[in-house]
Amino acid sequence: MENNVYLYPYSAGEAHRRDEVSLWRSSHQANIACKQAIEESIREHFDGMHLGDGCLENVLKCFGYKRTGWVLANTIQQKEWDGRFSPANRQWSKQTYIPPDPQHNSDFVVGSHPAVLDGFITLYRRAYQALGLFGPEHCERDSYESLDYEGRVLVLSPDTLKESCWSQENQLWLAHDGFGCRPNAIGRSIRCTCLGDGEMTRWNRTDFTGVLKEKFLPDWAKEKLADVQGQNPGMGGINMT
Repeated sequence: MENNVYLYPYSAGEAHRRDEVSLWRSSHQANIACKQAIEESIREHFDGMHLGDGCLENVLKCFGYKRTGWVLANTIQQKEWDGRFSPANRQWSKQTYIPPDPQHNSDFVVGSHPAVLDGFITLYRRAYQALGLFGPEHCERDSYESLDYEGRVLVLSPDTLKESCWSQENQLWLAHDGFGCRPNAIGRSIRCTCLGDGEMTRWNRTDFTGVLKEKFLPDWAKEKLADVQGQNPGMGGINMT
């Protein structure tokens, strides 16, 4: 299935510099296939007034949220002049950085009527929001650039996880130490514990969206924090803000 193809995050030029052309090519072909699947699904499910049930499900089943969102965001970015996309969807597309690649990004621009496609994008965004994942809106402002992460609850980016592992339990991690805790350090590594299952491992600072705002900390996570604090008495209190 196309959902198993790695979503390559760099341009073709960068792929050449990294000697990763095969990864880029496979991902680019999957992007094109996803674009075509969206067009076909809209043709099948649009009755002239509304998009019918099932318009989104098959696309997500074949290509997943990450690639579908990548293709949809790229489409709006490539058609920034088109006023038929809603302001909310335009703003949403800006949250995804698509590396400039004029020779290839146009290959996976969805060609469906923009007004109908805008409805499809809204359906996608609602489906993603229904997953209940933590995002930038749940994190302290500019925490990635300015805050020391030591002793704080961090949000692991969904882009770092496989979609089969998407859950709040897998996103929340308590940072212990590591050069990556400091925003301006050369080192990026952070030793941390997953509040979902207690696993301790190392992630890079770039793998996290930021520091979770205290008001969004679930009750189950508060209990886990107390457990981790009890097991690591030298850490002191948990610093949320």
